[in-house]
Amino acid sequence: MSDPTTQSNYLQITTTHVSFDWFLDFDAQIISGSATHRLLVKEDGVKEVIFDTLDVKVSGVRIQETSVSYDLKAKHEVMGSALHITLPPNLRVGQIVDVEIDYGTTAQCIALQWLSQAQCQPIYARAIAPLQGEVHSYDTPSVKITYSAKVTSVFPVLLSAIRQSPLATGPVHDGKVVGRDPVSYVYDQPVPIPSYLLAIASGNLHYRTFSKPEHCEWTTGIWAEPELIDRAYWEFSKDTARFLATEEKIVTPYKFGVYDLLVLPPSFPYGGMENACLTFLTPTLLTGDRALVDVVVHELTHSWFGNGVTHSNASHFWLNEGWTTYIERVLQQTLYSPAHRDFSFIIGAKALKNALKEFEKEPKYQQLVIHFEAGEDPDSAYSSIPYEKGANLILHLERKLGGLEAFLPYVKDYVNTFIGKSITTEQWKSHLYKYWETNGGSEKTAILDSIDWNAWLYGQGLDLPVQLEYDMSLAKEVYALAAQWDDSRTISSVDQLSFTPLDIEGFDSNQTIAFLERLQSYPPLPLSHLRHLGDIYKFNTTSNAEVRFRFYELVLADPKSDPAKVFVVDAVNWIVGADSVSGLIVGRMKFCRPTFRLASKVDKDLAIRVWEEKKILFHPVARKLIDK
Repeated sequence: MSDPTTQSNYLQITTTHVSFDWFLDFDAQIISGSATHRLLVKEDGVKEVIFDTLDVKVSGVRIQETSVSYDLKAKHEVMGSALHITLPPNLRVGQIVDVEIDYGTTAQCIALQWLSQAQCQPIYARAIAPLQGEVHSYDTPSVKITYSAKVTSVFPVLLSAIRQSPLATGPVHDGKVVGRDPVSYVYDQPVPIPSYLLAIASGNLHYRTFSKPEHCEWTTGIWAEPELIDRAYWEFSKDTARFLATEEKIVTPYKFGVYDLLVLPPSFPYGGMENACLTFLTPTLLTGDRALVDVVVHELTHSWFGNGVTHSNASHFWLNEGWTTYIERVLQQTLYSPAHRDFSFIIGAKALKNALKEFEKEPKYQQLVIHFEAGEDPDSAYSSIPYEKGANLILHLERKLGGLEAFLPYVKDYVNTFIGKSITTEQWKSHLYKYWETNGGSEKTAILDSIDWNAWLYGQGLDLPVQLEYDMSLAKEVYALAAQWDDSRTISSVDQLSFTPLDIEGFDSNQTIAFLERLQSYPPLPLSHLRHLGDIYKFNTTSNAEVRFRFYELVLADPKSDPAKVFVVDAVNWIVGADSVSGLIVGRMKFCRPTFRLASKVDKDLAIRVWEEKKILFHPVARKLIDK
């Protein structure tokens, strides 16, 4: 089945390689230049090639240096404008055609933000270049491409590829004056990737390498603005190479050659983005205590699940995020303990419950495999469900099939079978059966037959088909403290309470999050107690955005309560950078979207007024979704 979120004819003729020649104009805020597509004919007599575009201005098209006719169709609200280009007559299967397109971006391009970064998730790569098959939701194009690029800019340029020149480890901006002198940066991506991984960043960026094990054939390091490079290096230098080397042992060797991190401005709307060779990260991870560096585990795991084995379209998004979340937690067990792995599932259960509840009126979005209508916006379905429900399905399979030691050889075979390909759930399931029939016979296939596949893949409702049990050892102390706070409501004066900062001194970040989420399961505490909670544990001023967000979730949970009315101003001010702690916006959609959703239930006029005043500071993708 073709992808429902693209207008391109990739089943008839397919891009295999794209060569970009770009100029970044920071004054005019446009990218201009050309994209040359090497196309493989897949159907005899195909008369045209159709590309997806979104808010780009096309100025010319050439085939074999001869101008040809083209037609940029009217804009579809979700899929953008289809670019139809006439092809030479009598093409046959297997022929190669090169099509060169001259174009420029416009102010409406949602994938670009003219600060220090641009980003292309989920179907927004078409807003940077005319592309075929960067289709679909979040992480799953049906078409994979290699690409090369020459990008000229007065600022250093980073791409999701391997830099050829100038050297990343050489002088900043090839020794020229940053912001004044143009330098041409040359990149190559020899590994076929889904086109949503096409990413560009340009700004005053500095680089530092991380040390790595001697046997590893890849390099790794971090990019950031000079004001952040010391903090960013400290935060991630200890663990990044260790994470990647450990994952290679669990899965298969890393294939992309370079694994760099880039800390983006605060408007970046995601925690991370797993671009090939270059993971984008939110600055909300810079807590000064390495509490949130495990986000890197999730993003680098996408090098195998998403960037390597890719799901074919939005309906099968869970193959990307479910597998990534599952393997991320296997790594938690390897790096720390089995209890840490299970504790991550406990944390995830709360996010899953919230997401399933949110889609009660749109139950098809509660499914793992979702049928999207042609032109339906895949953003509408984005939630924790494919991550958590998918990871729990794979964990359930692991437990039924003999445990982790027996399951990991299957994981390796799965990756080796499909790496470099885009697949459907049906292909995944067929391979699953084939592997276990070969490596376990009828006993294992009988186990697979006992799985309620319809309930897991297509089931709706607020519960998993099977209620899995997790190791609760890391939760016991957390839950005990939450129970003590619940009991404290009977004491009217907080001066008589015995809580101190030492209560949570031994908690890691996940335990603190679990404590706050556990408190949400009790009736709301009085205003006096919630103020005391925020003050003694510094929840209302912490630089850890994961913790601070959970605190605001707690105090805003009952929109008619006194705590909600008191804290709603603090919550929205934190998001728009008007608080006294950092002065920076929190552009990460994991936090800004639900905080404004909660705030609007408490004081809708306040939420709308603050958002309208400050939304220009946020990424276009975040603005689009919060405006809804």
